[in-house]
Amino acid sequence: MKEAAKARFYRPGRDEAVECFLCNHRCHVAEGKRGACRVRENRRGKLYSLVYGRIIASHMDPIEKKPLYHFLPGAQAYSIATPGCNFRCSFCQNWRISQTDIAQRFDSIPYVSPEETVSAAARSGAGSIAYTYTEPTIFMEYALDCAELARRRGIKNVFVTNGYQTPEAVEAMRGLIDAANVDLKAFTDEFYRRILKASLQPVLDTIANMHAAGIHLEITTLIVPTQNDSEEQLRGIAEFIASLSADIPWHISRFHPDFREHDLAPTPLATMQRAVQIGREAGLNFVYMGNVLSPEGQNTTCPGCGRTLISRSGFARPNVEIEEPLCPACGRKLPIVLK
Repeated sequence: MKEAAKARFYRPGRDEAVECFLCNHRCHVAEGKRGACRVRENRRGKLYSLVYGRIIASHMDPIEKKPLYHFLPGAQAYSIATPGCNFRCSFCQNWRISQTDIAQRFDSIPYVSPEETVSAAARSGAGSIAYTYTEPTIFMEYALDCAELARRRGIKNVFVTNGYQTPEAVEAMRGLIDAANVDLKAFTDEFYRRILKASLQPVLDTIANMHAAGIHLEITTLIVPTQNDSEEQLRGIAEFIASLSADIPWHISRFHPDFREHDLAPTPLATMQRAVQIGREAGLNFVYMGNVLSPEGQNTTCPGCGRTLISRSGFARPNVEIEEPLCPACGRKLPIVLK
């Protein structure tokens, strides 16, 4: 059984303490203690990743499930996760592997080397490896090692993330991580501090840094009734995305009660539809609805002429009507990665 792997993204401090700069918690970790993520431990002045290679989930998913609608549409993503998270979302949909005490029993999880993960992805015919389900930042060393091997074999790499990486971590992702779906969970610092035990501004900075690094970006917002569903918050999110690029897709996801949030009702469809309208009013060219039974808000249409380019129905294989990122009707260049 492989021992914990020495971490990167930290610097030594006084009295065998270390300063971790992987995520924006920037934890000061005393000797023998762990950071906010609970998976990085200081052992005599050296920081170790306790989850390197401890793969707790691995599945083949449609890339649309991430959700990524403009990156390899119709392809499959070999999706992996280790336990743990650096957020404490009360509505987490994967709380059993991100928030529970299983995160304390890492040695019971079989070790899978980066070579084994990439070989499994290649055998499966996946177009990409998705680092997902839990927060991939907390297993960054493993993800980057896999990503480097995957690129040599022509396999893309995708992060599904809360966006709490430091600028140093985003720079390490440059050239290795091809696409990211970032959860922009609200547009007030109060929400981030109260619900997630984090801060808003670092997420906004990370999104901007990823965009500048050339990582294909899509943004998701889970709309939680009474928590982040005000027009002011939704408009703030939409206008922020548009300030970076009107072509960044915004995925509006419907809330369903889970984990510690069982007293709230699912997001009304009318709220979802209003959010789509707000996104379009802000100038966004691509706004989608997720976690809804209706096919509304799933298709990709040309923002120039309105022609349907990609038709979707849930997670069934989409009908991709283009062979290159150009609208066949009006010739408009499209922000879609097809291969």
